[in-house]
Amino acid sequence: MALNSILSRPSSFSSRNLLKNYSASDSAFSLPIQSISFLNPIPLFSNVSFNNASPAFSSVPVRAASASGSPSATVAQSPELKIKIVPTQPIEGQKTGTSGLRKKVKVFMQDNYLANWIQALFDSLPPEDYKGGVLVLGGDGRYFNKEAAQIIIKIAAGNGVGKILVGKDGIMSTPAVSAVIRKRKANGGFVMSASHNPGGPDYDWGIKFNYSSGQPAPESITDKIYGNTLSISEIKMVDFPDVDLSLLGLIDYGNFSVEVVDPVADYLELMENVFDFSLIKSLLSRPDFRFVFDAMHAVTGAYAKPIFVDKLGASPDSILNGVPLEDFGHGHPDPNLTYAEDLVKIMYGDNGPAFGAASDGDGDRNMVLGKGFFVTPSDSVAIIAANAEEAIPYFKSGPKGLARSMPTSGALDRVAKKLNLPFFEVPTGWKFFGNLMDAGNLSICGEESFGTGSDHIREKDGIWAVLAWMSIIAFRNKDKKAGEKLVSVADVVTEHWATYGRNFFSRYDYEESLECESEGANKMVEHLRDIISKSKEGDVYGNYTLQFADDFNYTDPVDGSVVSKQGIRFVFTDGSRIIFRLSGTGSAGATVRIYIEQFEPEASKHDVDAQIALKPLIDLALSTSKLKEFTGREKPTVIT
Repeated sequence: MALNSILSRPSSFSSRNLLKNYSASDSAFSLPIQSISFLNPIPLFSNVSFNNASPAFSSVPVRAASASGSPSATVAQSPELKIKIVPTQPIEGQKTGTSGLRKKVKVFMQDNYLANWIQALFDSLPPEDYKGGVLVLGGDGRYFNKEAAQIIIKIAAGNGVGKILVGKDGIMSTPAVSAVIRKRKANGGFVMSASHNPGGPDYDWGIKFNYSSGQPAPESITDKIYGNTLSISEIKMVDFPDVDLSLLGLIDYGNFSVEVVDPVADYLELMENVFDFSLIKSLLSRPDFRFVFDAMHAVTGAYAKPIFVDKLGASPDSILNGVPLEDFGHGHPDPNLTYAEDLVKIMYGDNGPAFGAASDGDGDRNMVLGKGFFVTPSDSVAIIAANAEEAIPYFKSGPKGLARSMPTSGALDRVAKKLNLPFFEVPTGWKFFGNLMDAGNLSICGEESFGTGSDHIREKDGIWAVLAWMSIIAFRNKDKKAGEKLVSVADVVTEHWATYGRNFFSRYDYEESLECESEGANKMVEHLRDIISKSKEGDVYGNYTLQFADDFNYTDPVDGSVVSKQGIRFVFTDGSRIIFRLSGTGSAGATVRIYIEQFEPEASKHDVDAQIALKPLIDLALSTSKLKEFTGREKPTVIT
């Protein structure tokens, strides 16, 4: 039977109240667990037998959770789990990209497609990394997550995992998964997300695995996973009814258990330890300060009200698109000037709020705006780093080091130099920051692709970045009396430029969703590689003199691992740069990204529009790459 047919079949197993023996007088029982329901006691795979008239689990032990999260009551008994071996065969195209495996939903819904990858993952890990251990499972709420969660849970049980911690309704943001892994000392975790890519039956789905530190699995593991997908012959799973993910609580299946947890609680506790919430609340309570946050109908809708409204006192109407939807409200959950159009119109309106922000599908990206003012991600991480010690308690002893992805502008480099901090330039992909953090070498880092974070977890973190900016604005205005002009987002940025100079920066995206063909994009890259193979210092490109051109390679200073061909760079003697990359975050085709940067030390020239300041370099990038000739694309999909 096809996987999607199985997942769509109606339940033939009625709900049961399994807590009937629980005493209501037990004060330790504080979570709203009313019943534990099971759906579809049907085998996941067609060749696994299951007697519907006599379910494999006649009774399932359920432990209610106390306020501390530890079990306080046990009900019923369960027979020992029986592992089913399900024959399968390799499926092409399961190589992970920059951040996990991403494909169209309909691809993942094919027979055994997801199951093969999950089993290949367990086949790639040392047994001690998961046998009898704890794994976390969460996702961004997109279409197919709930069905996928059941598949992952059953295969985890079949491979000897001891316990799965899963967010209620399958919801848990990417940064929250990292936070829960670290707090609960889990062995690792799964993130069901295609990040900022659109969701729904006709769009994208994705999966990735994070290790015990909370960071994405290294390439040494993802390469093994891909290798195992090419030779896989069987899947190990346990045959039990689907878990009702809508109810908080602990469900025991003998030597395996599933705990449905509040997806916000551990993450919120961490944020309260990182930031001064009383300081931020004092800002949001001011009558002369207005704030708006656009959750884009994505996962941070589940976090925005508990954090910004309930804890920090923001008005409930300050949250836009705050209900997570499986298709993100038919929107594109990418927080940039193109796709966060609702927020941009508000912030650039006649009576725009003082501060605006947005986050993406899985909550790890962010966009920050002031009234009529956009903060580039490259500037954002630099400004957070420059102000962190005085404005954010977590950094009261100062950052340990700073890092950015290679395409990100050099604004952060200048902060590191002025503060005399270690600095690192890494390839695109958050896993490269993780090693530096685990080694104690890095505190604050960022990517130009709207990702900013710190070593509080091992993922980029959208809400963390918003709270960091709120902390900076609150700190700058803590002594301002009612009626006094407040220090604005624009003021903070322009003051930063006056101190450090401005790195004009822009990114042109030619996205695969508009059929930027892979073949043409790859030919363009080969053309550029041919140019750099023949280039030499002193070559003239228009008004620019070449310092060097290369295809960026990186040797990890912690573990010595090497990655190559991470982006083609043309670096000129005045510090200007042009960079070309093919993105690894899409689900099909090729997304060409062009990054253009120019440093301007003179404050009188800082107010020039970036597209005007960079036009000579933009024209040079397009003519050198012959992008139109190779791809047929006249205009970019998104300009940042």
